[in-house]
Amino acid sequence: MTFHVERIDHVVLRVRDLAGMVRFYEQALGFREERRIERLSLVQMRAGASMLDLIASDAPATAPNMDHLCFRVEPFDRDTIVMQLAPFGISVGETVERYGAEGNGPSVYFRDPEGNQIELKGPAL
Repeated sequence: MTFHVERIDHVVLRVRDLAGMVRFYEQALGFREERRIERLSLVQMRAGASMLDLIASDAPATAPNMDHLCFRVEPFDRDTIVMQLAPFGISVGETVERYGAEGNGPSVYFRDPEGNQIELKGPAL
């Protein structure tokens, strides 16, 4: 058994001006705010079938601003994911339920060979 990537589910950007960035994506690109989690300073915006998550950050402007990139995979089977990534020296974190473009569903996190955080997300439960 194997899995395949269907599409980008969401991208999470760290932003210094949360309100300004929400306005920009609403007005310039027509995104709409779908969900806000105040305790995390997080705004989740609908971008067609995908999501753009904006999270407030006080990191300097020169710091990387992508928190992680999430791919929607099918089927979501943790054992298969672990076996498929193991030959590349990738270890996968625990399976957790997270919110994405389709709603809550299972996901795992890992880092690619250059250190970018990647999330693989299954279908909504």
